[in-house]
Amino acid sequence: MDHENSTGHVSRKTVLRAALAAGMAAPAVLMGVPALARTLTDDGEAPALTPTCDDGDDPTPAQMEGPYFKPNSPLRTSLLESNTPGVRLTVSGYVFGLACRPISGVLLDFWQADTNGAYDNTGFRFRGHQFTGADGSFKLTTIVPGLYPGRTRHIHVKAQAPGRPVLTTQLYFPNEPRNNTDGLFDPRLLMTVRDAGGAREAAFDFVLNVAQDPGPTPTPTPTSTATTQPPGGSWAVGTAYRAGDAVTYAGSGYVCLQAHTAQPGWQPPNVPALWRAA
Repeated sequence: MDHENSTGHVSRKTVLRAALAAGMAAPAVLMGVPALARTLTDDGEAPALTPTCDDGDDPTPAQMEGPYFKPNSPLRTSLLESNTPGVRLTVSGYVFGLACRPISGVLLDFWQADTNGAYDNTGFRFRGHQFTGADGSFKLTTIVPGLYPGRTRHIHVKAQAPGRPVLTTQLYFPNEPRNNTDGLFDPRLLMTVRDAGGAREAAFDFVLNVAQDPGPTPTPTPTSTATTQPPGGSWAVGTAYRAGDAVTYAGSGYVCLQAHTAQPGWQPPNVPALWRAA
């Protein structure tokens, strides 16, 4: 098991292992790839990390949902619309399990305030969900959120690996004056942020409470139809669903909200971004 170094920062060996697990060339990862830029800040010093993904470490801390969450957000990686005001922000990173191995197909649902600190509670401005790629990566294009009374600058997110519980948390910006007065602020949830020609680039790696074998991923055992077809339901793993398709699962009916191919753990009750009760 790789440990943090004496300063509490992620070790070079840990980053190498993450790169190899994701099937990436290690030298590229150690030369400033934004999603793994949590190893360096603008001044070249290692930042304080959300829990490193070594075996046995704690997962990314949870935080309150707040009053402004809405289910059924659009499937999209960019929250920008035509003439959206605000400083452009790109947030990229990876989602790991407890053994520092990336997790694909993780549902990430983001929501935030606009540049004036207001949430859209009637529509879906600055709301959207996406899924991590085969290498566990994600990328969100948005703006730097504004401030509203009592809170520091932050972005809300829900993260759910297939078939696992939902992690609800918040991401924070470094060097914000209100970080010192916000009772919810947690330094373990700080993103690494840098200026990029009038815009800003941020990096954050989630660590979910998902047990993993540190060795190579075993070949999956074929799943029989009996285990993918729930009793009394029409929803099934491997089926390509379109928006508007109707299914039943465990005695209840659901309508598809976003086109997708069903995977284990994406049963209708588990992913409200993809299904709503009929």
